[in-house]
Amino acid sequence: MDTSAMFWNASIQELKKGYVEENDFFTCLLCGKRIEKGIIYPVEDKLYDAERYTQAHIKQEHVSVFDYIMKMDKKLTGLTEHQNKLLRLFYEGKNNKEIQAEMGIGSISTIRNHRFVLKEKERQAKMFLAVMELLNERDAHAPVVVPPHKQARMVDSRYNVTEEEQEKVIQKFMPEGVLLTFPPKEKQRLIIMREMAKKFKAGQVYSEKETNEILFAIFNDYVKIRRYLIEYGFLNRKPDGSEYWVNE
Repeated sequence: MDTSAMFWNASIQELKKGYVEENDFFTCLLCGKRIEKGIIYPVEDKLYDAERYTQAHIKQEHVSVFDYIMKMDKKLTGLTEHQNKLLRLFYEGKNNKEIQAEMGIGSISTIRNHRFVLKEKERQAKMFLAVMELLNERDAHAPVVVPPHKQARMVDSRYNVTEEEQEKVIQKFMPEGVLLTFPPKEKQRLIIMREMAKKFKAGQVYSEKETNEILFAIFNDYVKIRRYLIEYGFLNRKPDGSEYWVNE
């Protein structure tokens, strides 16, 4: 299971922690890093077991799960920019007066109302999750939809892709792992870009030359592929294009 699928399939408690426990590993839901059990890991002047080391990794590399989620696209979180900023300030422990001054909100009562609205949103989310879990237990005809990658920049109908559709597109355009022709439709391109992104390892930085070589082995117009991988949010790069890496 790739990192995005693992992230979206995680329970609320696993998301809060930022990692899942497997037989021999703890896996970070934010970047896919796997920490092997049964090993003692040194961190500065301390020694950690696998789980404590995973927690230290999240703090060091991602700051916190809260910070990571707040940086995700608003179409994935369902939060407006205003709500996002309010939640950040609440999380930082700011009181209503401090928030009023920082955001330029008219009155303390306005902030109290925002808190009430967010609590309403929380209650509604709980009811929706309960309804969806009950539905999933009964709906035998629901297709298995491929979850969007966590750094998706424009979540729209292109992301409405079932596992069956994905497999058909890959078999049509990349039957042997090499792209035969560039897909004409946006949804097909998204599927192919997701498949191509698997050629890059999370956490590894690639030079422009290395990136081009990997893509050229798949399709001759590697510049176009590179552009689409960045546009869809699968890859990131330095402003000067000297280094590339997988978006986590």
